[in-house]
Amino acid sequence: MPVLKIPAPLRTYTDGKTELMLAAETAGGALEALVTAVPALRPHLLMTSGKPRHFVHFFVNDEDVRTMQGWDTPLREDDRLALVVSIAGG
Repeated sequence: MPVLKIPAPLRTYTDGKTELMLAAETAGGALEALVTAVPALRPHLLMTSGKPRHFVHFFVNDEDVRTMQGWDTPLREDDRLALVVSIAGG
C-alpha cells in the first residue's frame, strides 16, 4: 500500500503521525483517501468544489504528479508519496 509522508505543518491534524498508508490506485485517489481518513484536512487541501487547492503539490517517488499524469497518475503498492503544501505569511 502506498505510504504518504505528512508534512510537519499538517501533523497536528494526524495526531503527530509522520506517515499514513493509503489504499488508492491514483494520486487523486490517495488525496481523497487522506481527507477521508483525516476529515479535518479537507478544507485545507481541497476547494469546496472538491478539487485540490492550487498550493497543494503531490509527489510520487520524488516526482511531481504535474509532470506525470496529474491526479490520474497510477500508484503501485511500494510507492512513496509526499504532500507539499505551500505556506505563505508575513
